[in-house]
Amino acid sequence: MLLRNILDEKIGAVQFKEGLLEKKIEKICRDHRDVQEGDVFFCLSADEEKAKDFCKQAEERGASVVISQFELMYENAICVDDVREVFAHACANYYDRACDELRIIGVTGTNGKTTITHLVASVLNKYGKKAAVIGTNGVFFDGKAYECPLTTPDADFLHKTFFELRNKGAEFVVMEVSAHAIEQKRINGINFEIGVLTNITQDHLDYFKTFENYKNTKLKFLSKQHVCQCVICVDDIESRNALHACDVPVLTYGIKNPSDVFAIDLCCTMDGAHFVANVCDSVMEIKTNLIGQYNVENALATLAVCKLLGLDEKQLCEGLGYVLPAEGRFNVINFSGKYVVIDFAHSPDGLEKVLQTAKQLAEGKVFVVFGCGGNRDKLKRSKMGEIAEKLADVVCLTDDNPRFEKSEDIIADIETGMKSAHFVVPRRAEAICKMIESAAVGDIIVVAGKGAEKFQEVNGQKYPFNDFDVVYGHFKQSDPIFNRGKEW
Repeated sequence: MLLRNILDEKIGAVQFKEGLLEKKIEKICRDHRDVQEGDVFFCLSADEEKAKDFCKQAEERGASVVISQFELMYENAICVDDVREVFAHACANYYDRACDELRIIGVTGTNGKTTITHLVASVLNKYGKKAAVIGTNGVFFDGKAYECPLTTPDADFLHKTFFELRNKGAEFVVMEVSAHAIEQKRINGINFEIGVLTNITQDHLDYFKTFENYKNTKLKFLSKQHVCQCVICVDDIESRNALHACDVPVLTYGIKNPSDVFAIDLCCTMDGAHFVANVCDSVMEIKTNLIGQYNVENALATLAVCKLLGLDEKQLCEGLGYVLPAEGRFNVINFSGKYVVIDFAHSPDGLEKVLQTAKQLAEGKVFVVFGCGGNRDKLKRSKMGEIAEKLADVVCLTDDNPRFEKSEDIIADIETGMKSAHFVVPRRAEAICKMIESAAVGDIIVVAGKGAEKFQEVNGQKYPFNDFDVVYGHFKQSDPIFNRGKEW
């Protein structure tokens, strides 16, 4: 393939050698360490010194062309105004613009992305549509799962995935769209048929610095540059305010405020939710395995999206009846009459919603085990401590991917929002088991923060760890029938 075939006509080039666009390239790289003979290297770094170093190493490894936003004194260097924009479009072109042949739905928001993408794809698949999912838990299609490096991967991985999914027969892709992906232009050049906004609450301020920056980044997605139409939750104040700035058609959903898709007569139990939904004036009774009012909102978003995609009233009514919650999203394990809830909640709003739901449903006390990630938004730690103390009867602080921070420092930050007595057990497995042992029949133990994650990240290393494995392992060790069987 020639370089000119992957670069758009208007690449914003400042200078490059004549004839460079006729160079033959083997593949696209964004990591100089992956470069091989004949590759084109896109240097995404905004640091000029690092860019010089990375491009030099890429050249030494045989790069056919190096592209950055700096004027570098190499014969095969191209300087562009916005390297991330060019990279995103180049990846789409390199992979045959497979994204244009797929019907793509993007879901953004602080919370709810994984659940909604899972639900929409599940309902579509139930009615013979070939739908894939890309998000936090991985890539899913046709009963198979593949690892995904980020909630919304970089453009090279993303478009390669679109290419492979198209070739395998996918018609729809329902994907999570993170704020980082919007800011870093990973999704530029993708024409989303529908964009969904769930809510905007505090998260990722380690990267965005202020809530305003984070909010405004989310809102950029709701424009005709990215989407053809929007589905927006009006129960979240920041999402509701986005209605005024949206320049494409909008369908709204909610429980507390007037909307196009809404629910009444809610009944939530530990077995699921039952409610009456009004979907653009079509009234239907919905029974679902999803638990809690916030998951009813996720169900309403799903109904709105599927309505726009052409599903009929019968399909909308029945579609949510059989789907299970996404892995790591309010998953309930009945532990001899004690309920263990595993949930990814890792933001103040996410933790609050999960604990409110547990408090409403618990026959006894609510226990919570959680921590906060290291080298991430420190401002949310005290808020999460305050929320846990307010809504749970028993709180246990523990590790959650401490990364390069000390566990005791992270826990101390959480404790600044707390006044009452609580447990501190840094080793997460030990903390989970301690809370299970301390609970009684009818109690709910919420294990928050990691959800479906399969690792614990400490000092740059990822060690195998999974909350589900800990809970099931504890059950096996404490079950006399299981242990007697082992002895036999």
